[in-house]
Amino acid sequence: MKKVVLIDGCRTPFLRSGTDYMDLMSYQLGQFAIKGLLVKTGIDPKMIDSVAMGCVISNIKTPNVAREAALTAGIPNTTPCHTVSQACISANRAIADGCLEIMTGQSDIVIAGGIDHTSDTPIQFPRKMRKKLFKAQRIKTMMDNLKFVFSLRPSDFAPERPQVAEFTTDRVMGQDCDIMAASFGITREDQDKFAVRSHQLAAKAHEAGHLPAEMVEVTIPPKFKPINRDNGVRGNSTLEKVAKLRPAFDRKFGTLTAANSSFLTDGASATLLMSEEKAKELGLTPKVEVVAFAFTGQSLEDELLLGPAYAVSKVLKKAGMELSDMDVIEFHEAFAGQILTNLKALASDEFAQKNLGRDKAVGEVNQSKFNLWGGSLSIGHPFGATGGRIMTTCANRLQQEGGKYGILAACAAGAHGHAMILKRYEA
Repeated sequence: MKKVVLIDGCRTPFLRSGTDYMDLMSYQLGQFAIKGLLVKTGIDPKMIDSVAMGCVISNIKTPNVAREAALTAGIPNTTPCHTVSQACISANRAIADGCLEIMTGQSDIVIAGGIDHTSDTPIQFPRKMRKKLFKAQRIKTMMDNLKFVFSLRPSDFAPERPQVAEFTTDRVMGQDCDIMAASFGITREDQDKFAVRSHQLAAKAHEAGHLPAEMVEVTIPPKFKPINRDNGVRGNSTLEKVAKLRPAFDRKFGTLTAANSSFLTDGASATLLMSEEKAKELGLTPKVEVVAFAFTGQSLEDELLLGPAYAVSKVLKKAGMELSDMDVIEFHEAFAGQILTNLKALASDEFAQKNLGRDKAVGEVNQSKFNLWGGSLSIGHPFGATGGRIMTTCANRLQQEGGKYGILAACAAGAHGHAMILKRYEA
């Protein structure tokens, strides 16, 4: 099995949906990320063996959005591209696919990441209207046209409002998180404190140049206004301000608000993965090597967002390591309640014995190592792209902070989890 290394990664600025990316299509965001990665690394596009991108909200015009993003970014048409979807860990899955291709010798150089553009969400007509439109394909005569027109009713034109809901349970993720946070005793105040921490740390990371170094500037015609900053970060957030907000999901008893929940976001990410021997051949110095990764599935009823706890436990067992070995820890922040619940589960002997098959807790996460450049609560969360951002940030923090090992983890709809261990590269 070949050793997989990360040369570098980059992303577009992450923007709140409905803002400056509003007029773009999903593939165009992916194009910016891939092209930015090619420029940043100086790699010849002809050398790319494969492109894998994650995506959740697919545009019907570009079902394999990885292909359109890659071609328009300058990747030759001889390079195969594929798109994967696994909710909020879609980029993680694309990266894992790339790692497996390299490990097994199918590819030497892979671009992997993800795209999501909630501003470009397809809006459907009701099913009865879709059936009428489908049958309308057989219209041949003027009489057929008249029959079709007279069959239409005003209600046929009412669009189906898109909703981020779990198909199996018909609950939106915020409702599940409210239930989970309550069952683990996570308070509203603790959630608000964590959300403020995320925004303040992200603002500091922007000002220090850490986050801008991960981005490719985007300019969109005809105005060509430069976009070079995440627009969801609120560095002036305070506990007093966020405490005034009302619950967003369970209006009566809930503790989740717009401030302590991640917001709908547009963006794309890309990473350059390579076999170690190919990197040496090209004279490239990797940032990190991939030690191990794992995916998990849990109960959709009461463990929807507990993926990080399960996946971290699994990948540490797989690598024969402990949580205390990690110098950098990066978790996807879907909700402050989700983060705090997973941290509490990881530190619980009872949870470990009952759910993880361990005698003792996985371990307590040291906050001085955790999400120090902010996270999805502040930076934003394009569903299919976050995994690429987290991997890039984890690698860059290992470089900046001189750490040896880093771990990243995320939850996803469908009650899935993912975790990956990285090691700072040493030639």
